[in-house]
Amino acid sequence: MVFKARDVSTSLCAKGFQEYSDRDHRYYFLHHGGKKSHIHTKISHKAKEIDDYLCSAMSRQIRLTRTQFRALVECPLTAEGYLKLMIDAKHLTIE
Repeated sequence: MVFKARDVSTSLCAKGFQEYSDRDHRYYFLHHGGKKSHIHTKISHKAKEIDDYLCSAMSRQIRLTRTQFRALVECPLTAEGYLKLMIDAKHLTIE
């Protein structure tokens, strides 16, 4: 599975992640209940594509399986669905 870095970035932002940039990377932190959570991932500024290896790493970082990550990027998994998965798995709490 290979995705364009721009598509992954857009999808993450649409699912409740906020982007923070530094010199080398763009960091994405999930915001829930008005607060930044511990769930995050990053993409290099120079990255054009996200290959299988990076998909695996990013899916682990945001607490998803590779199949769920694919659904997150391709949009069958909504922001509400993602939050429900995180709450059900006790990665986030309801406030």
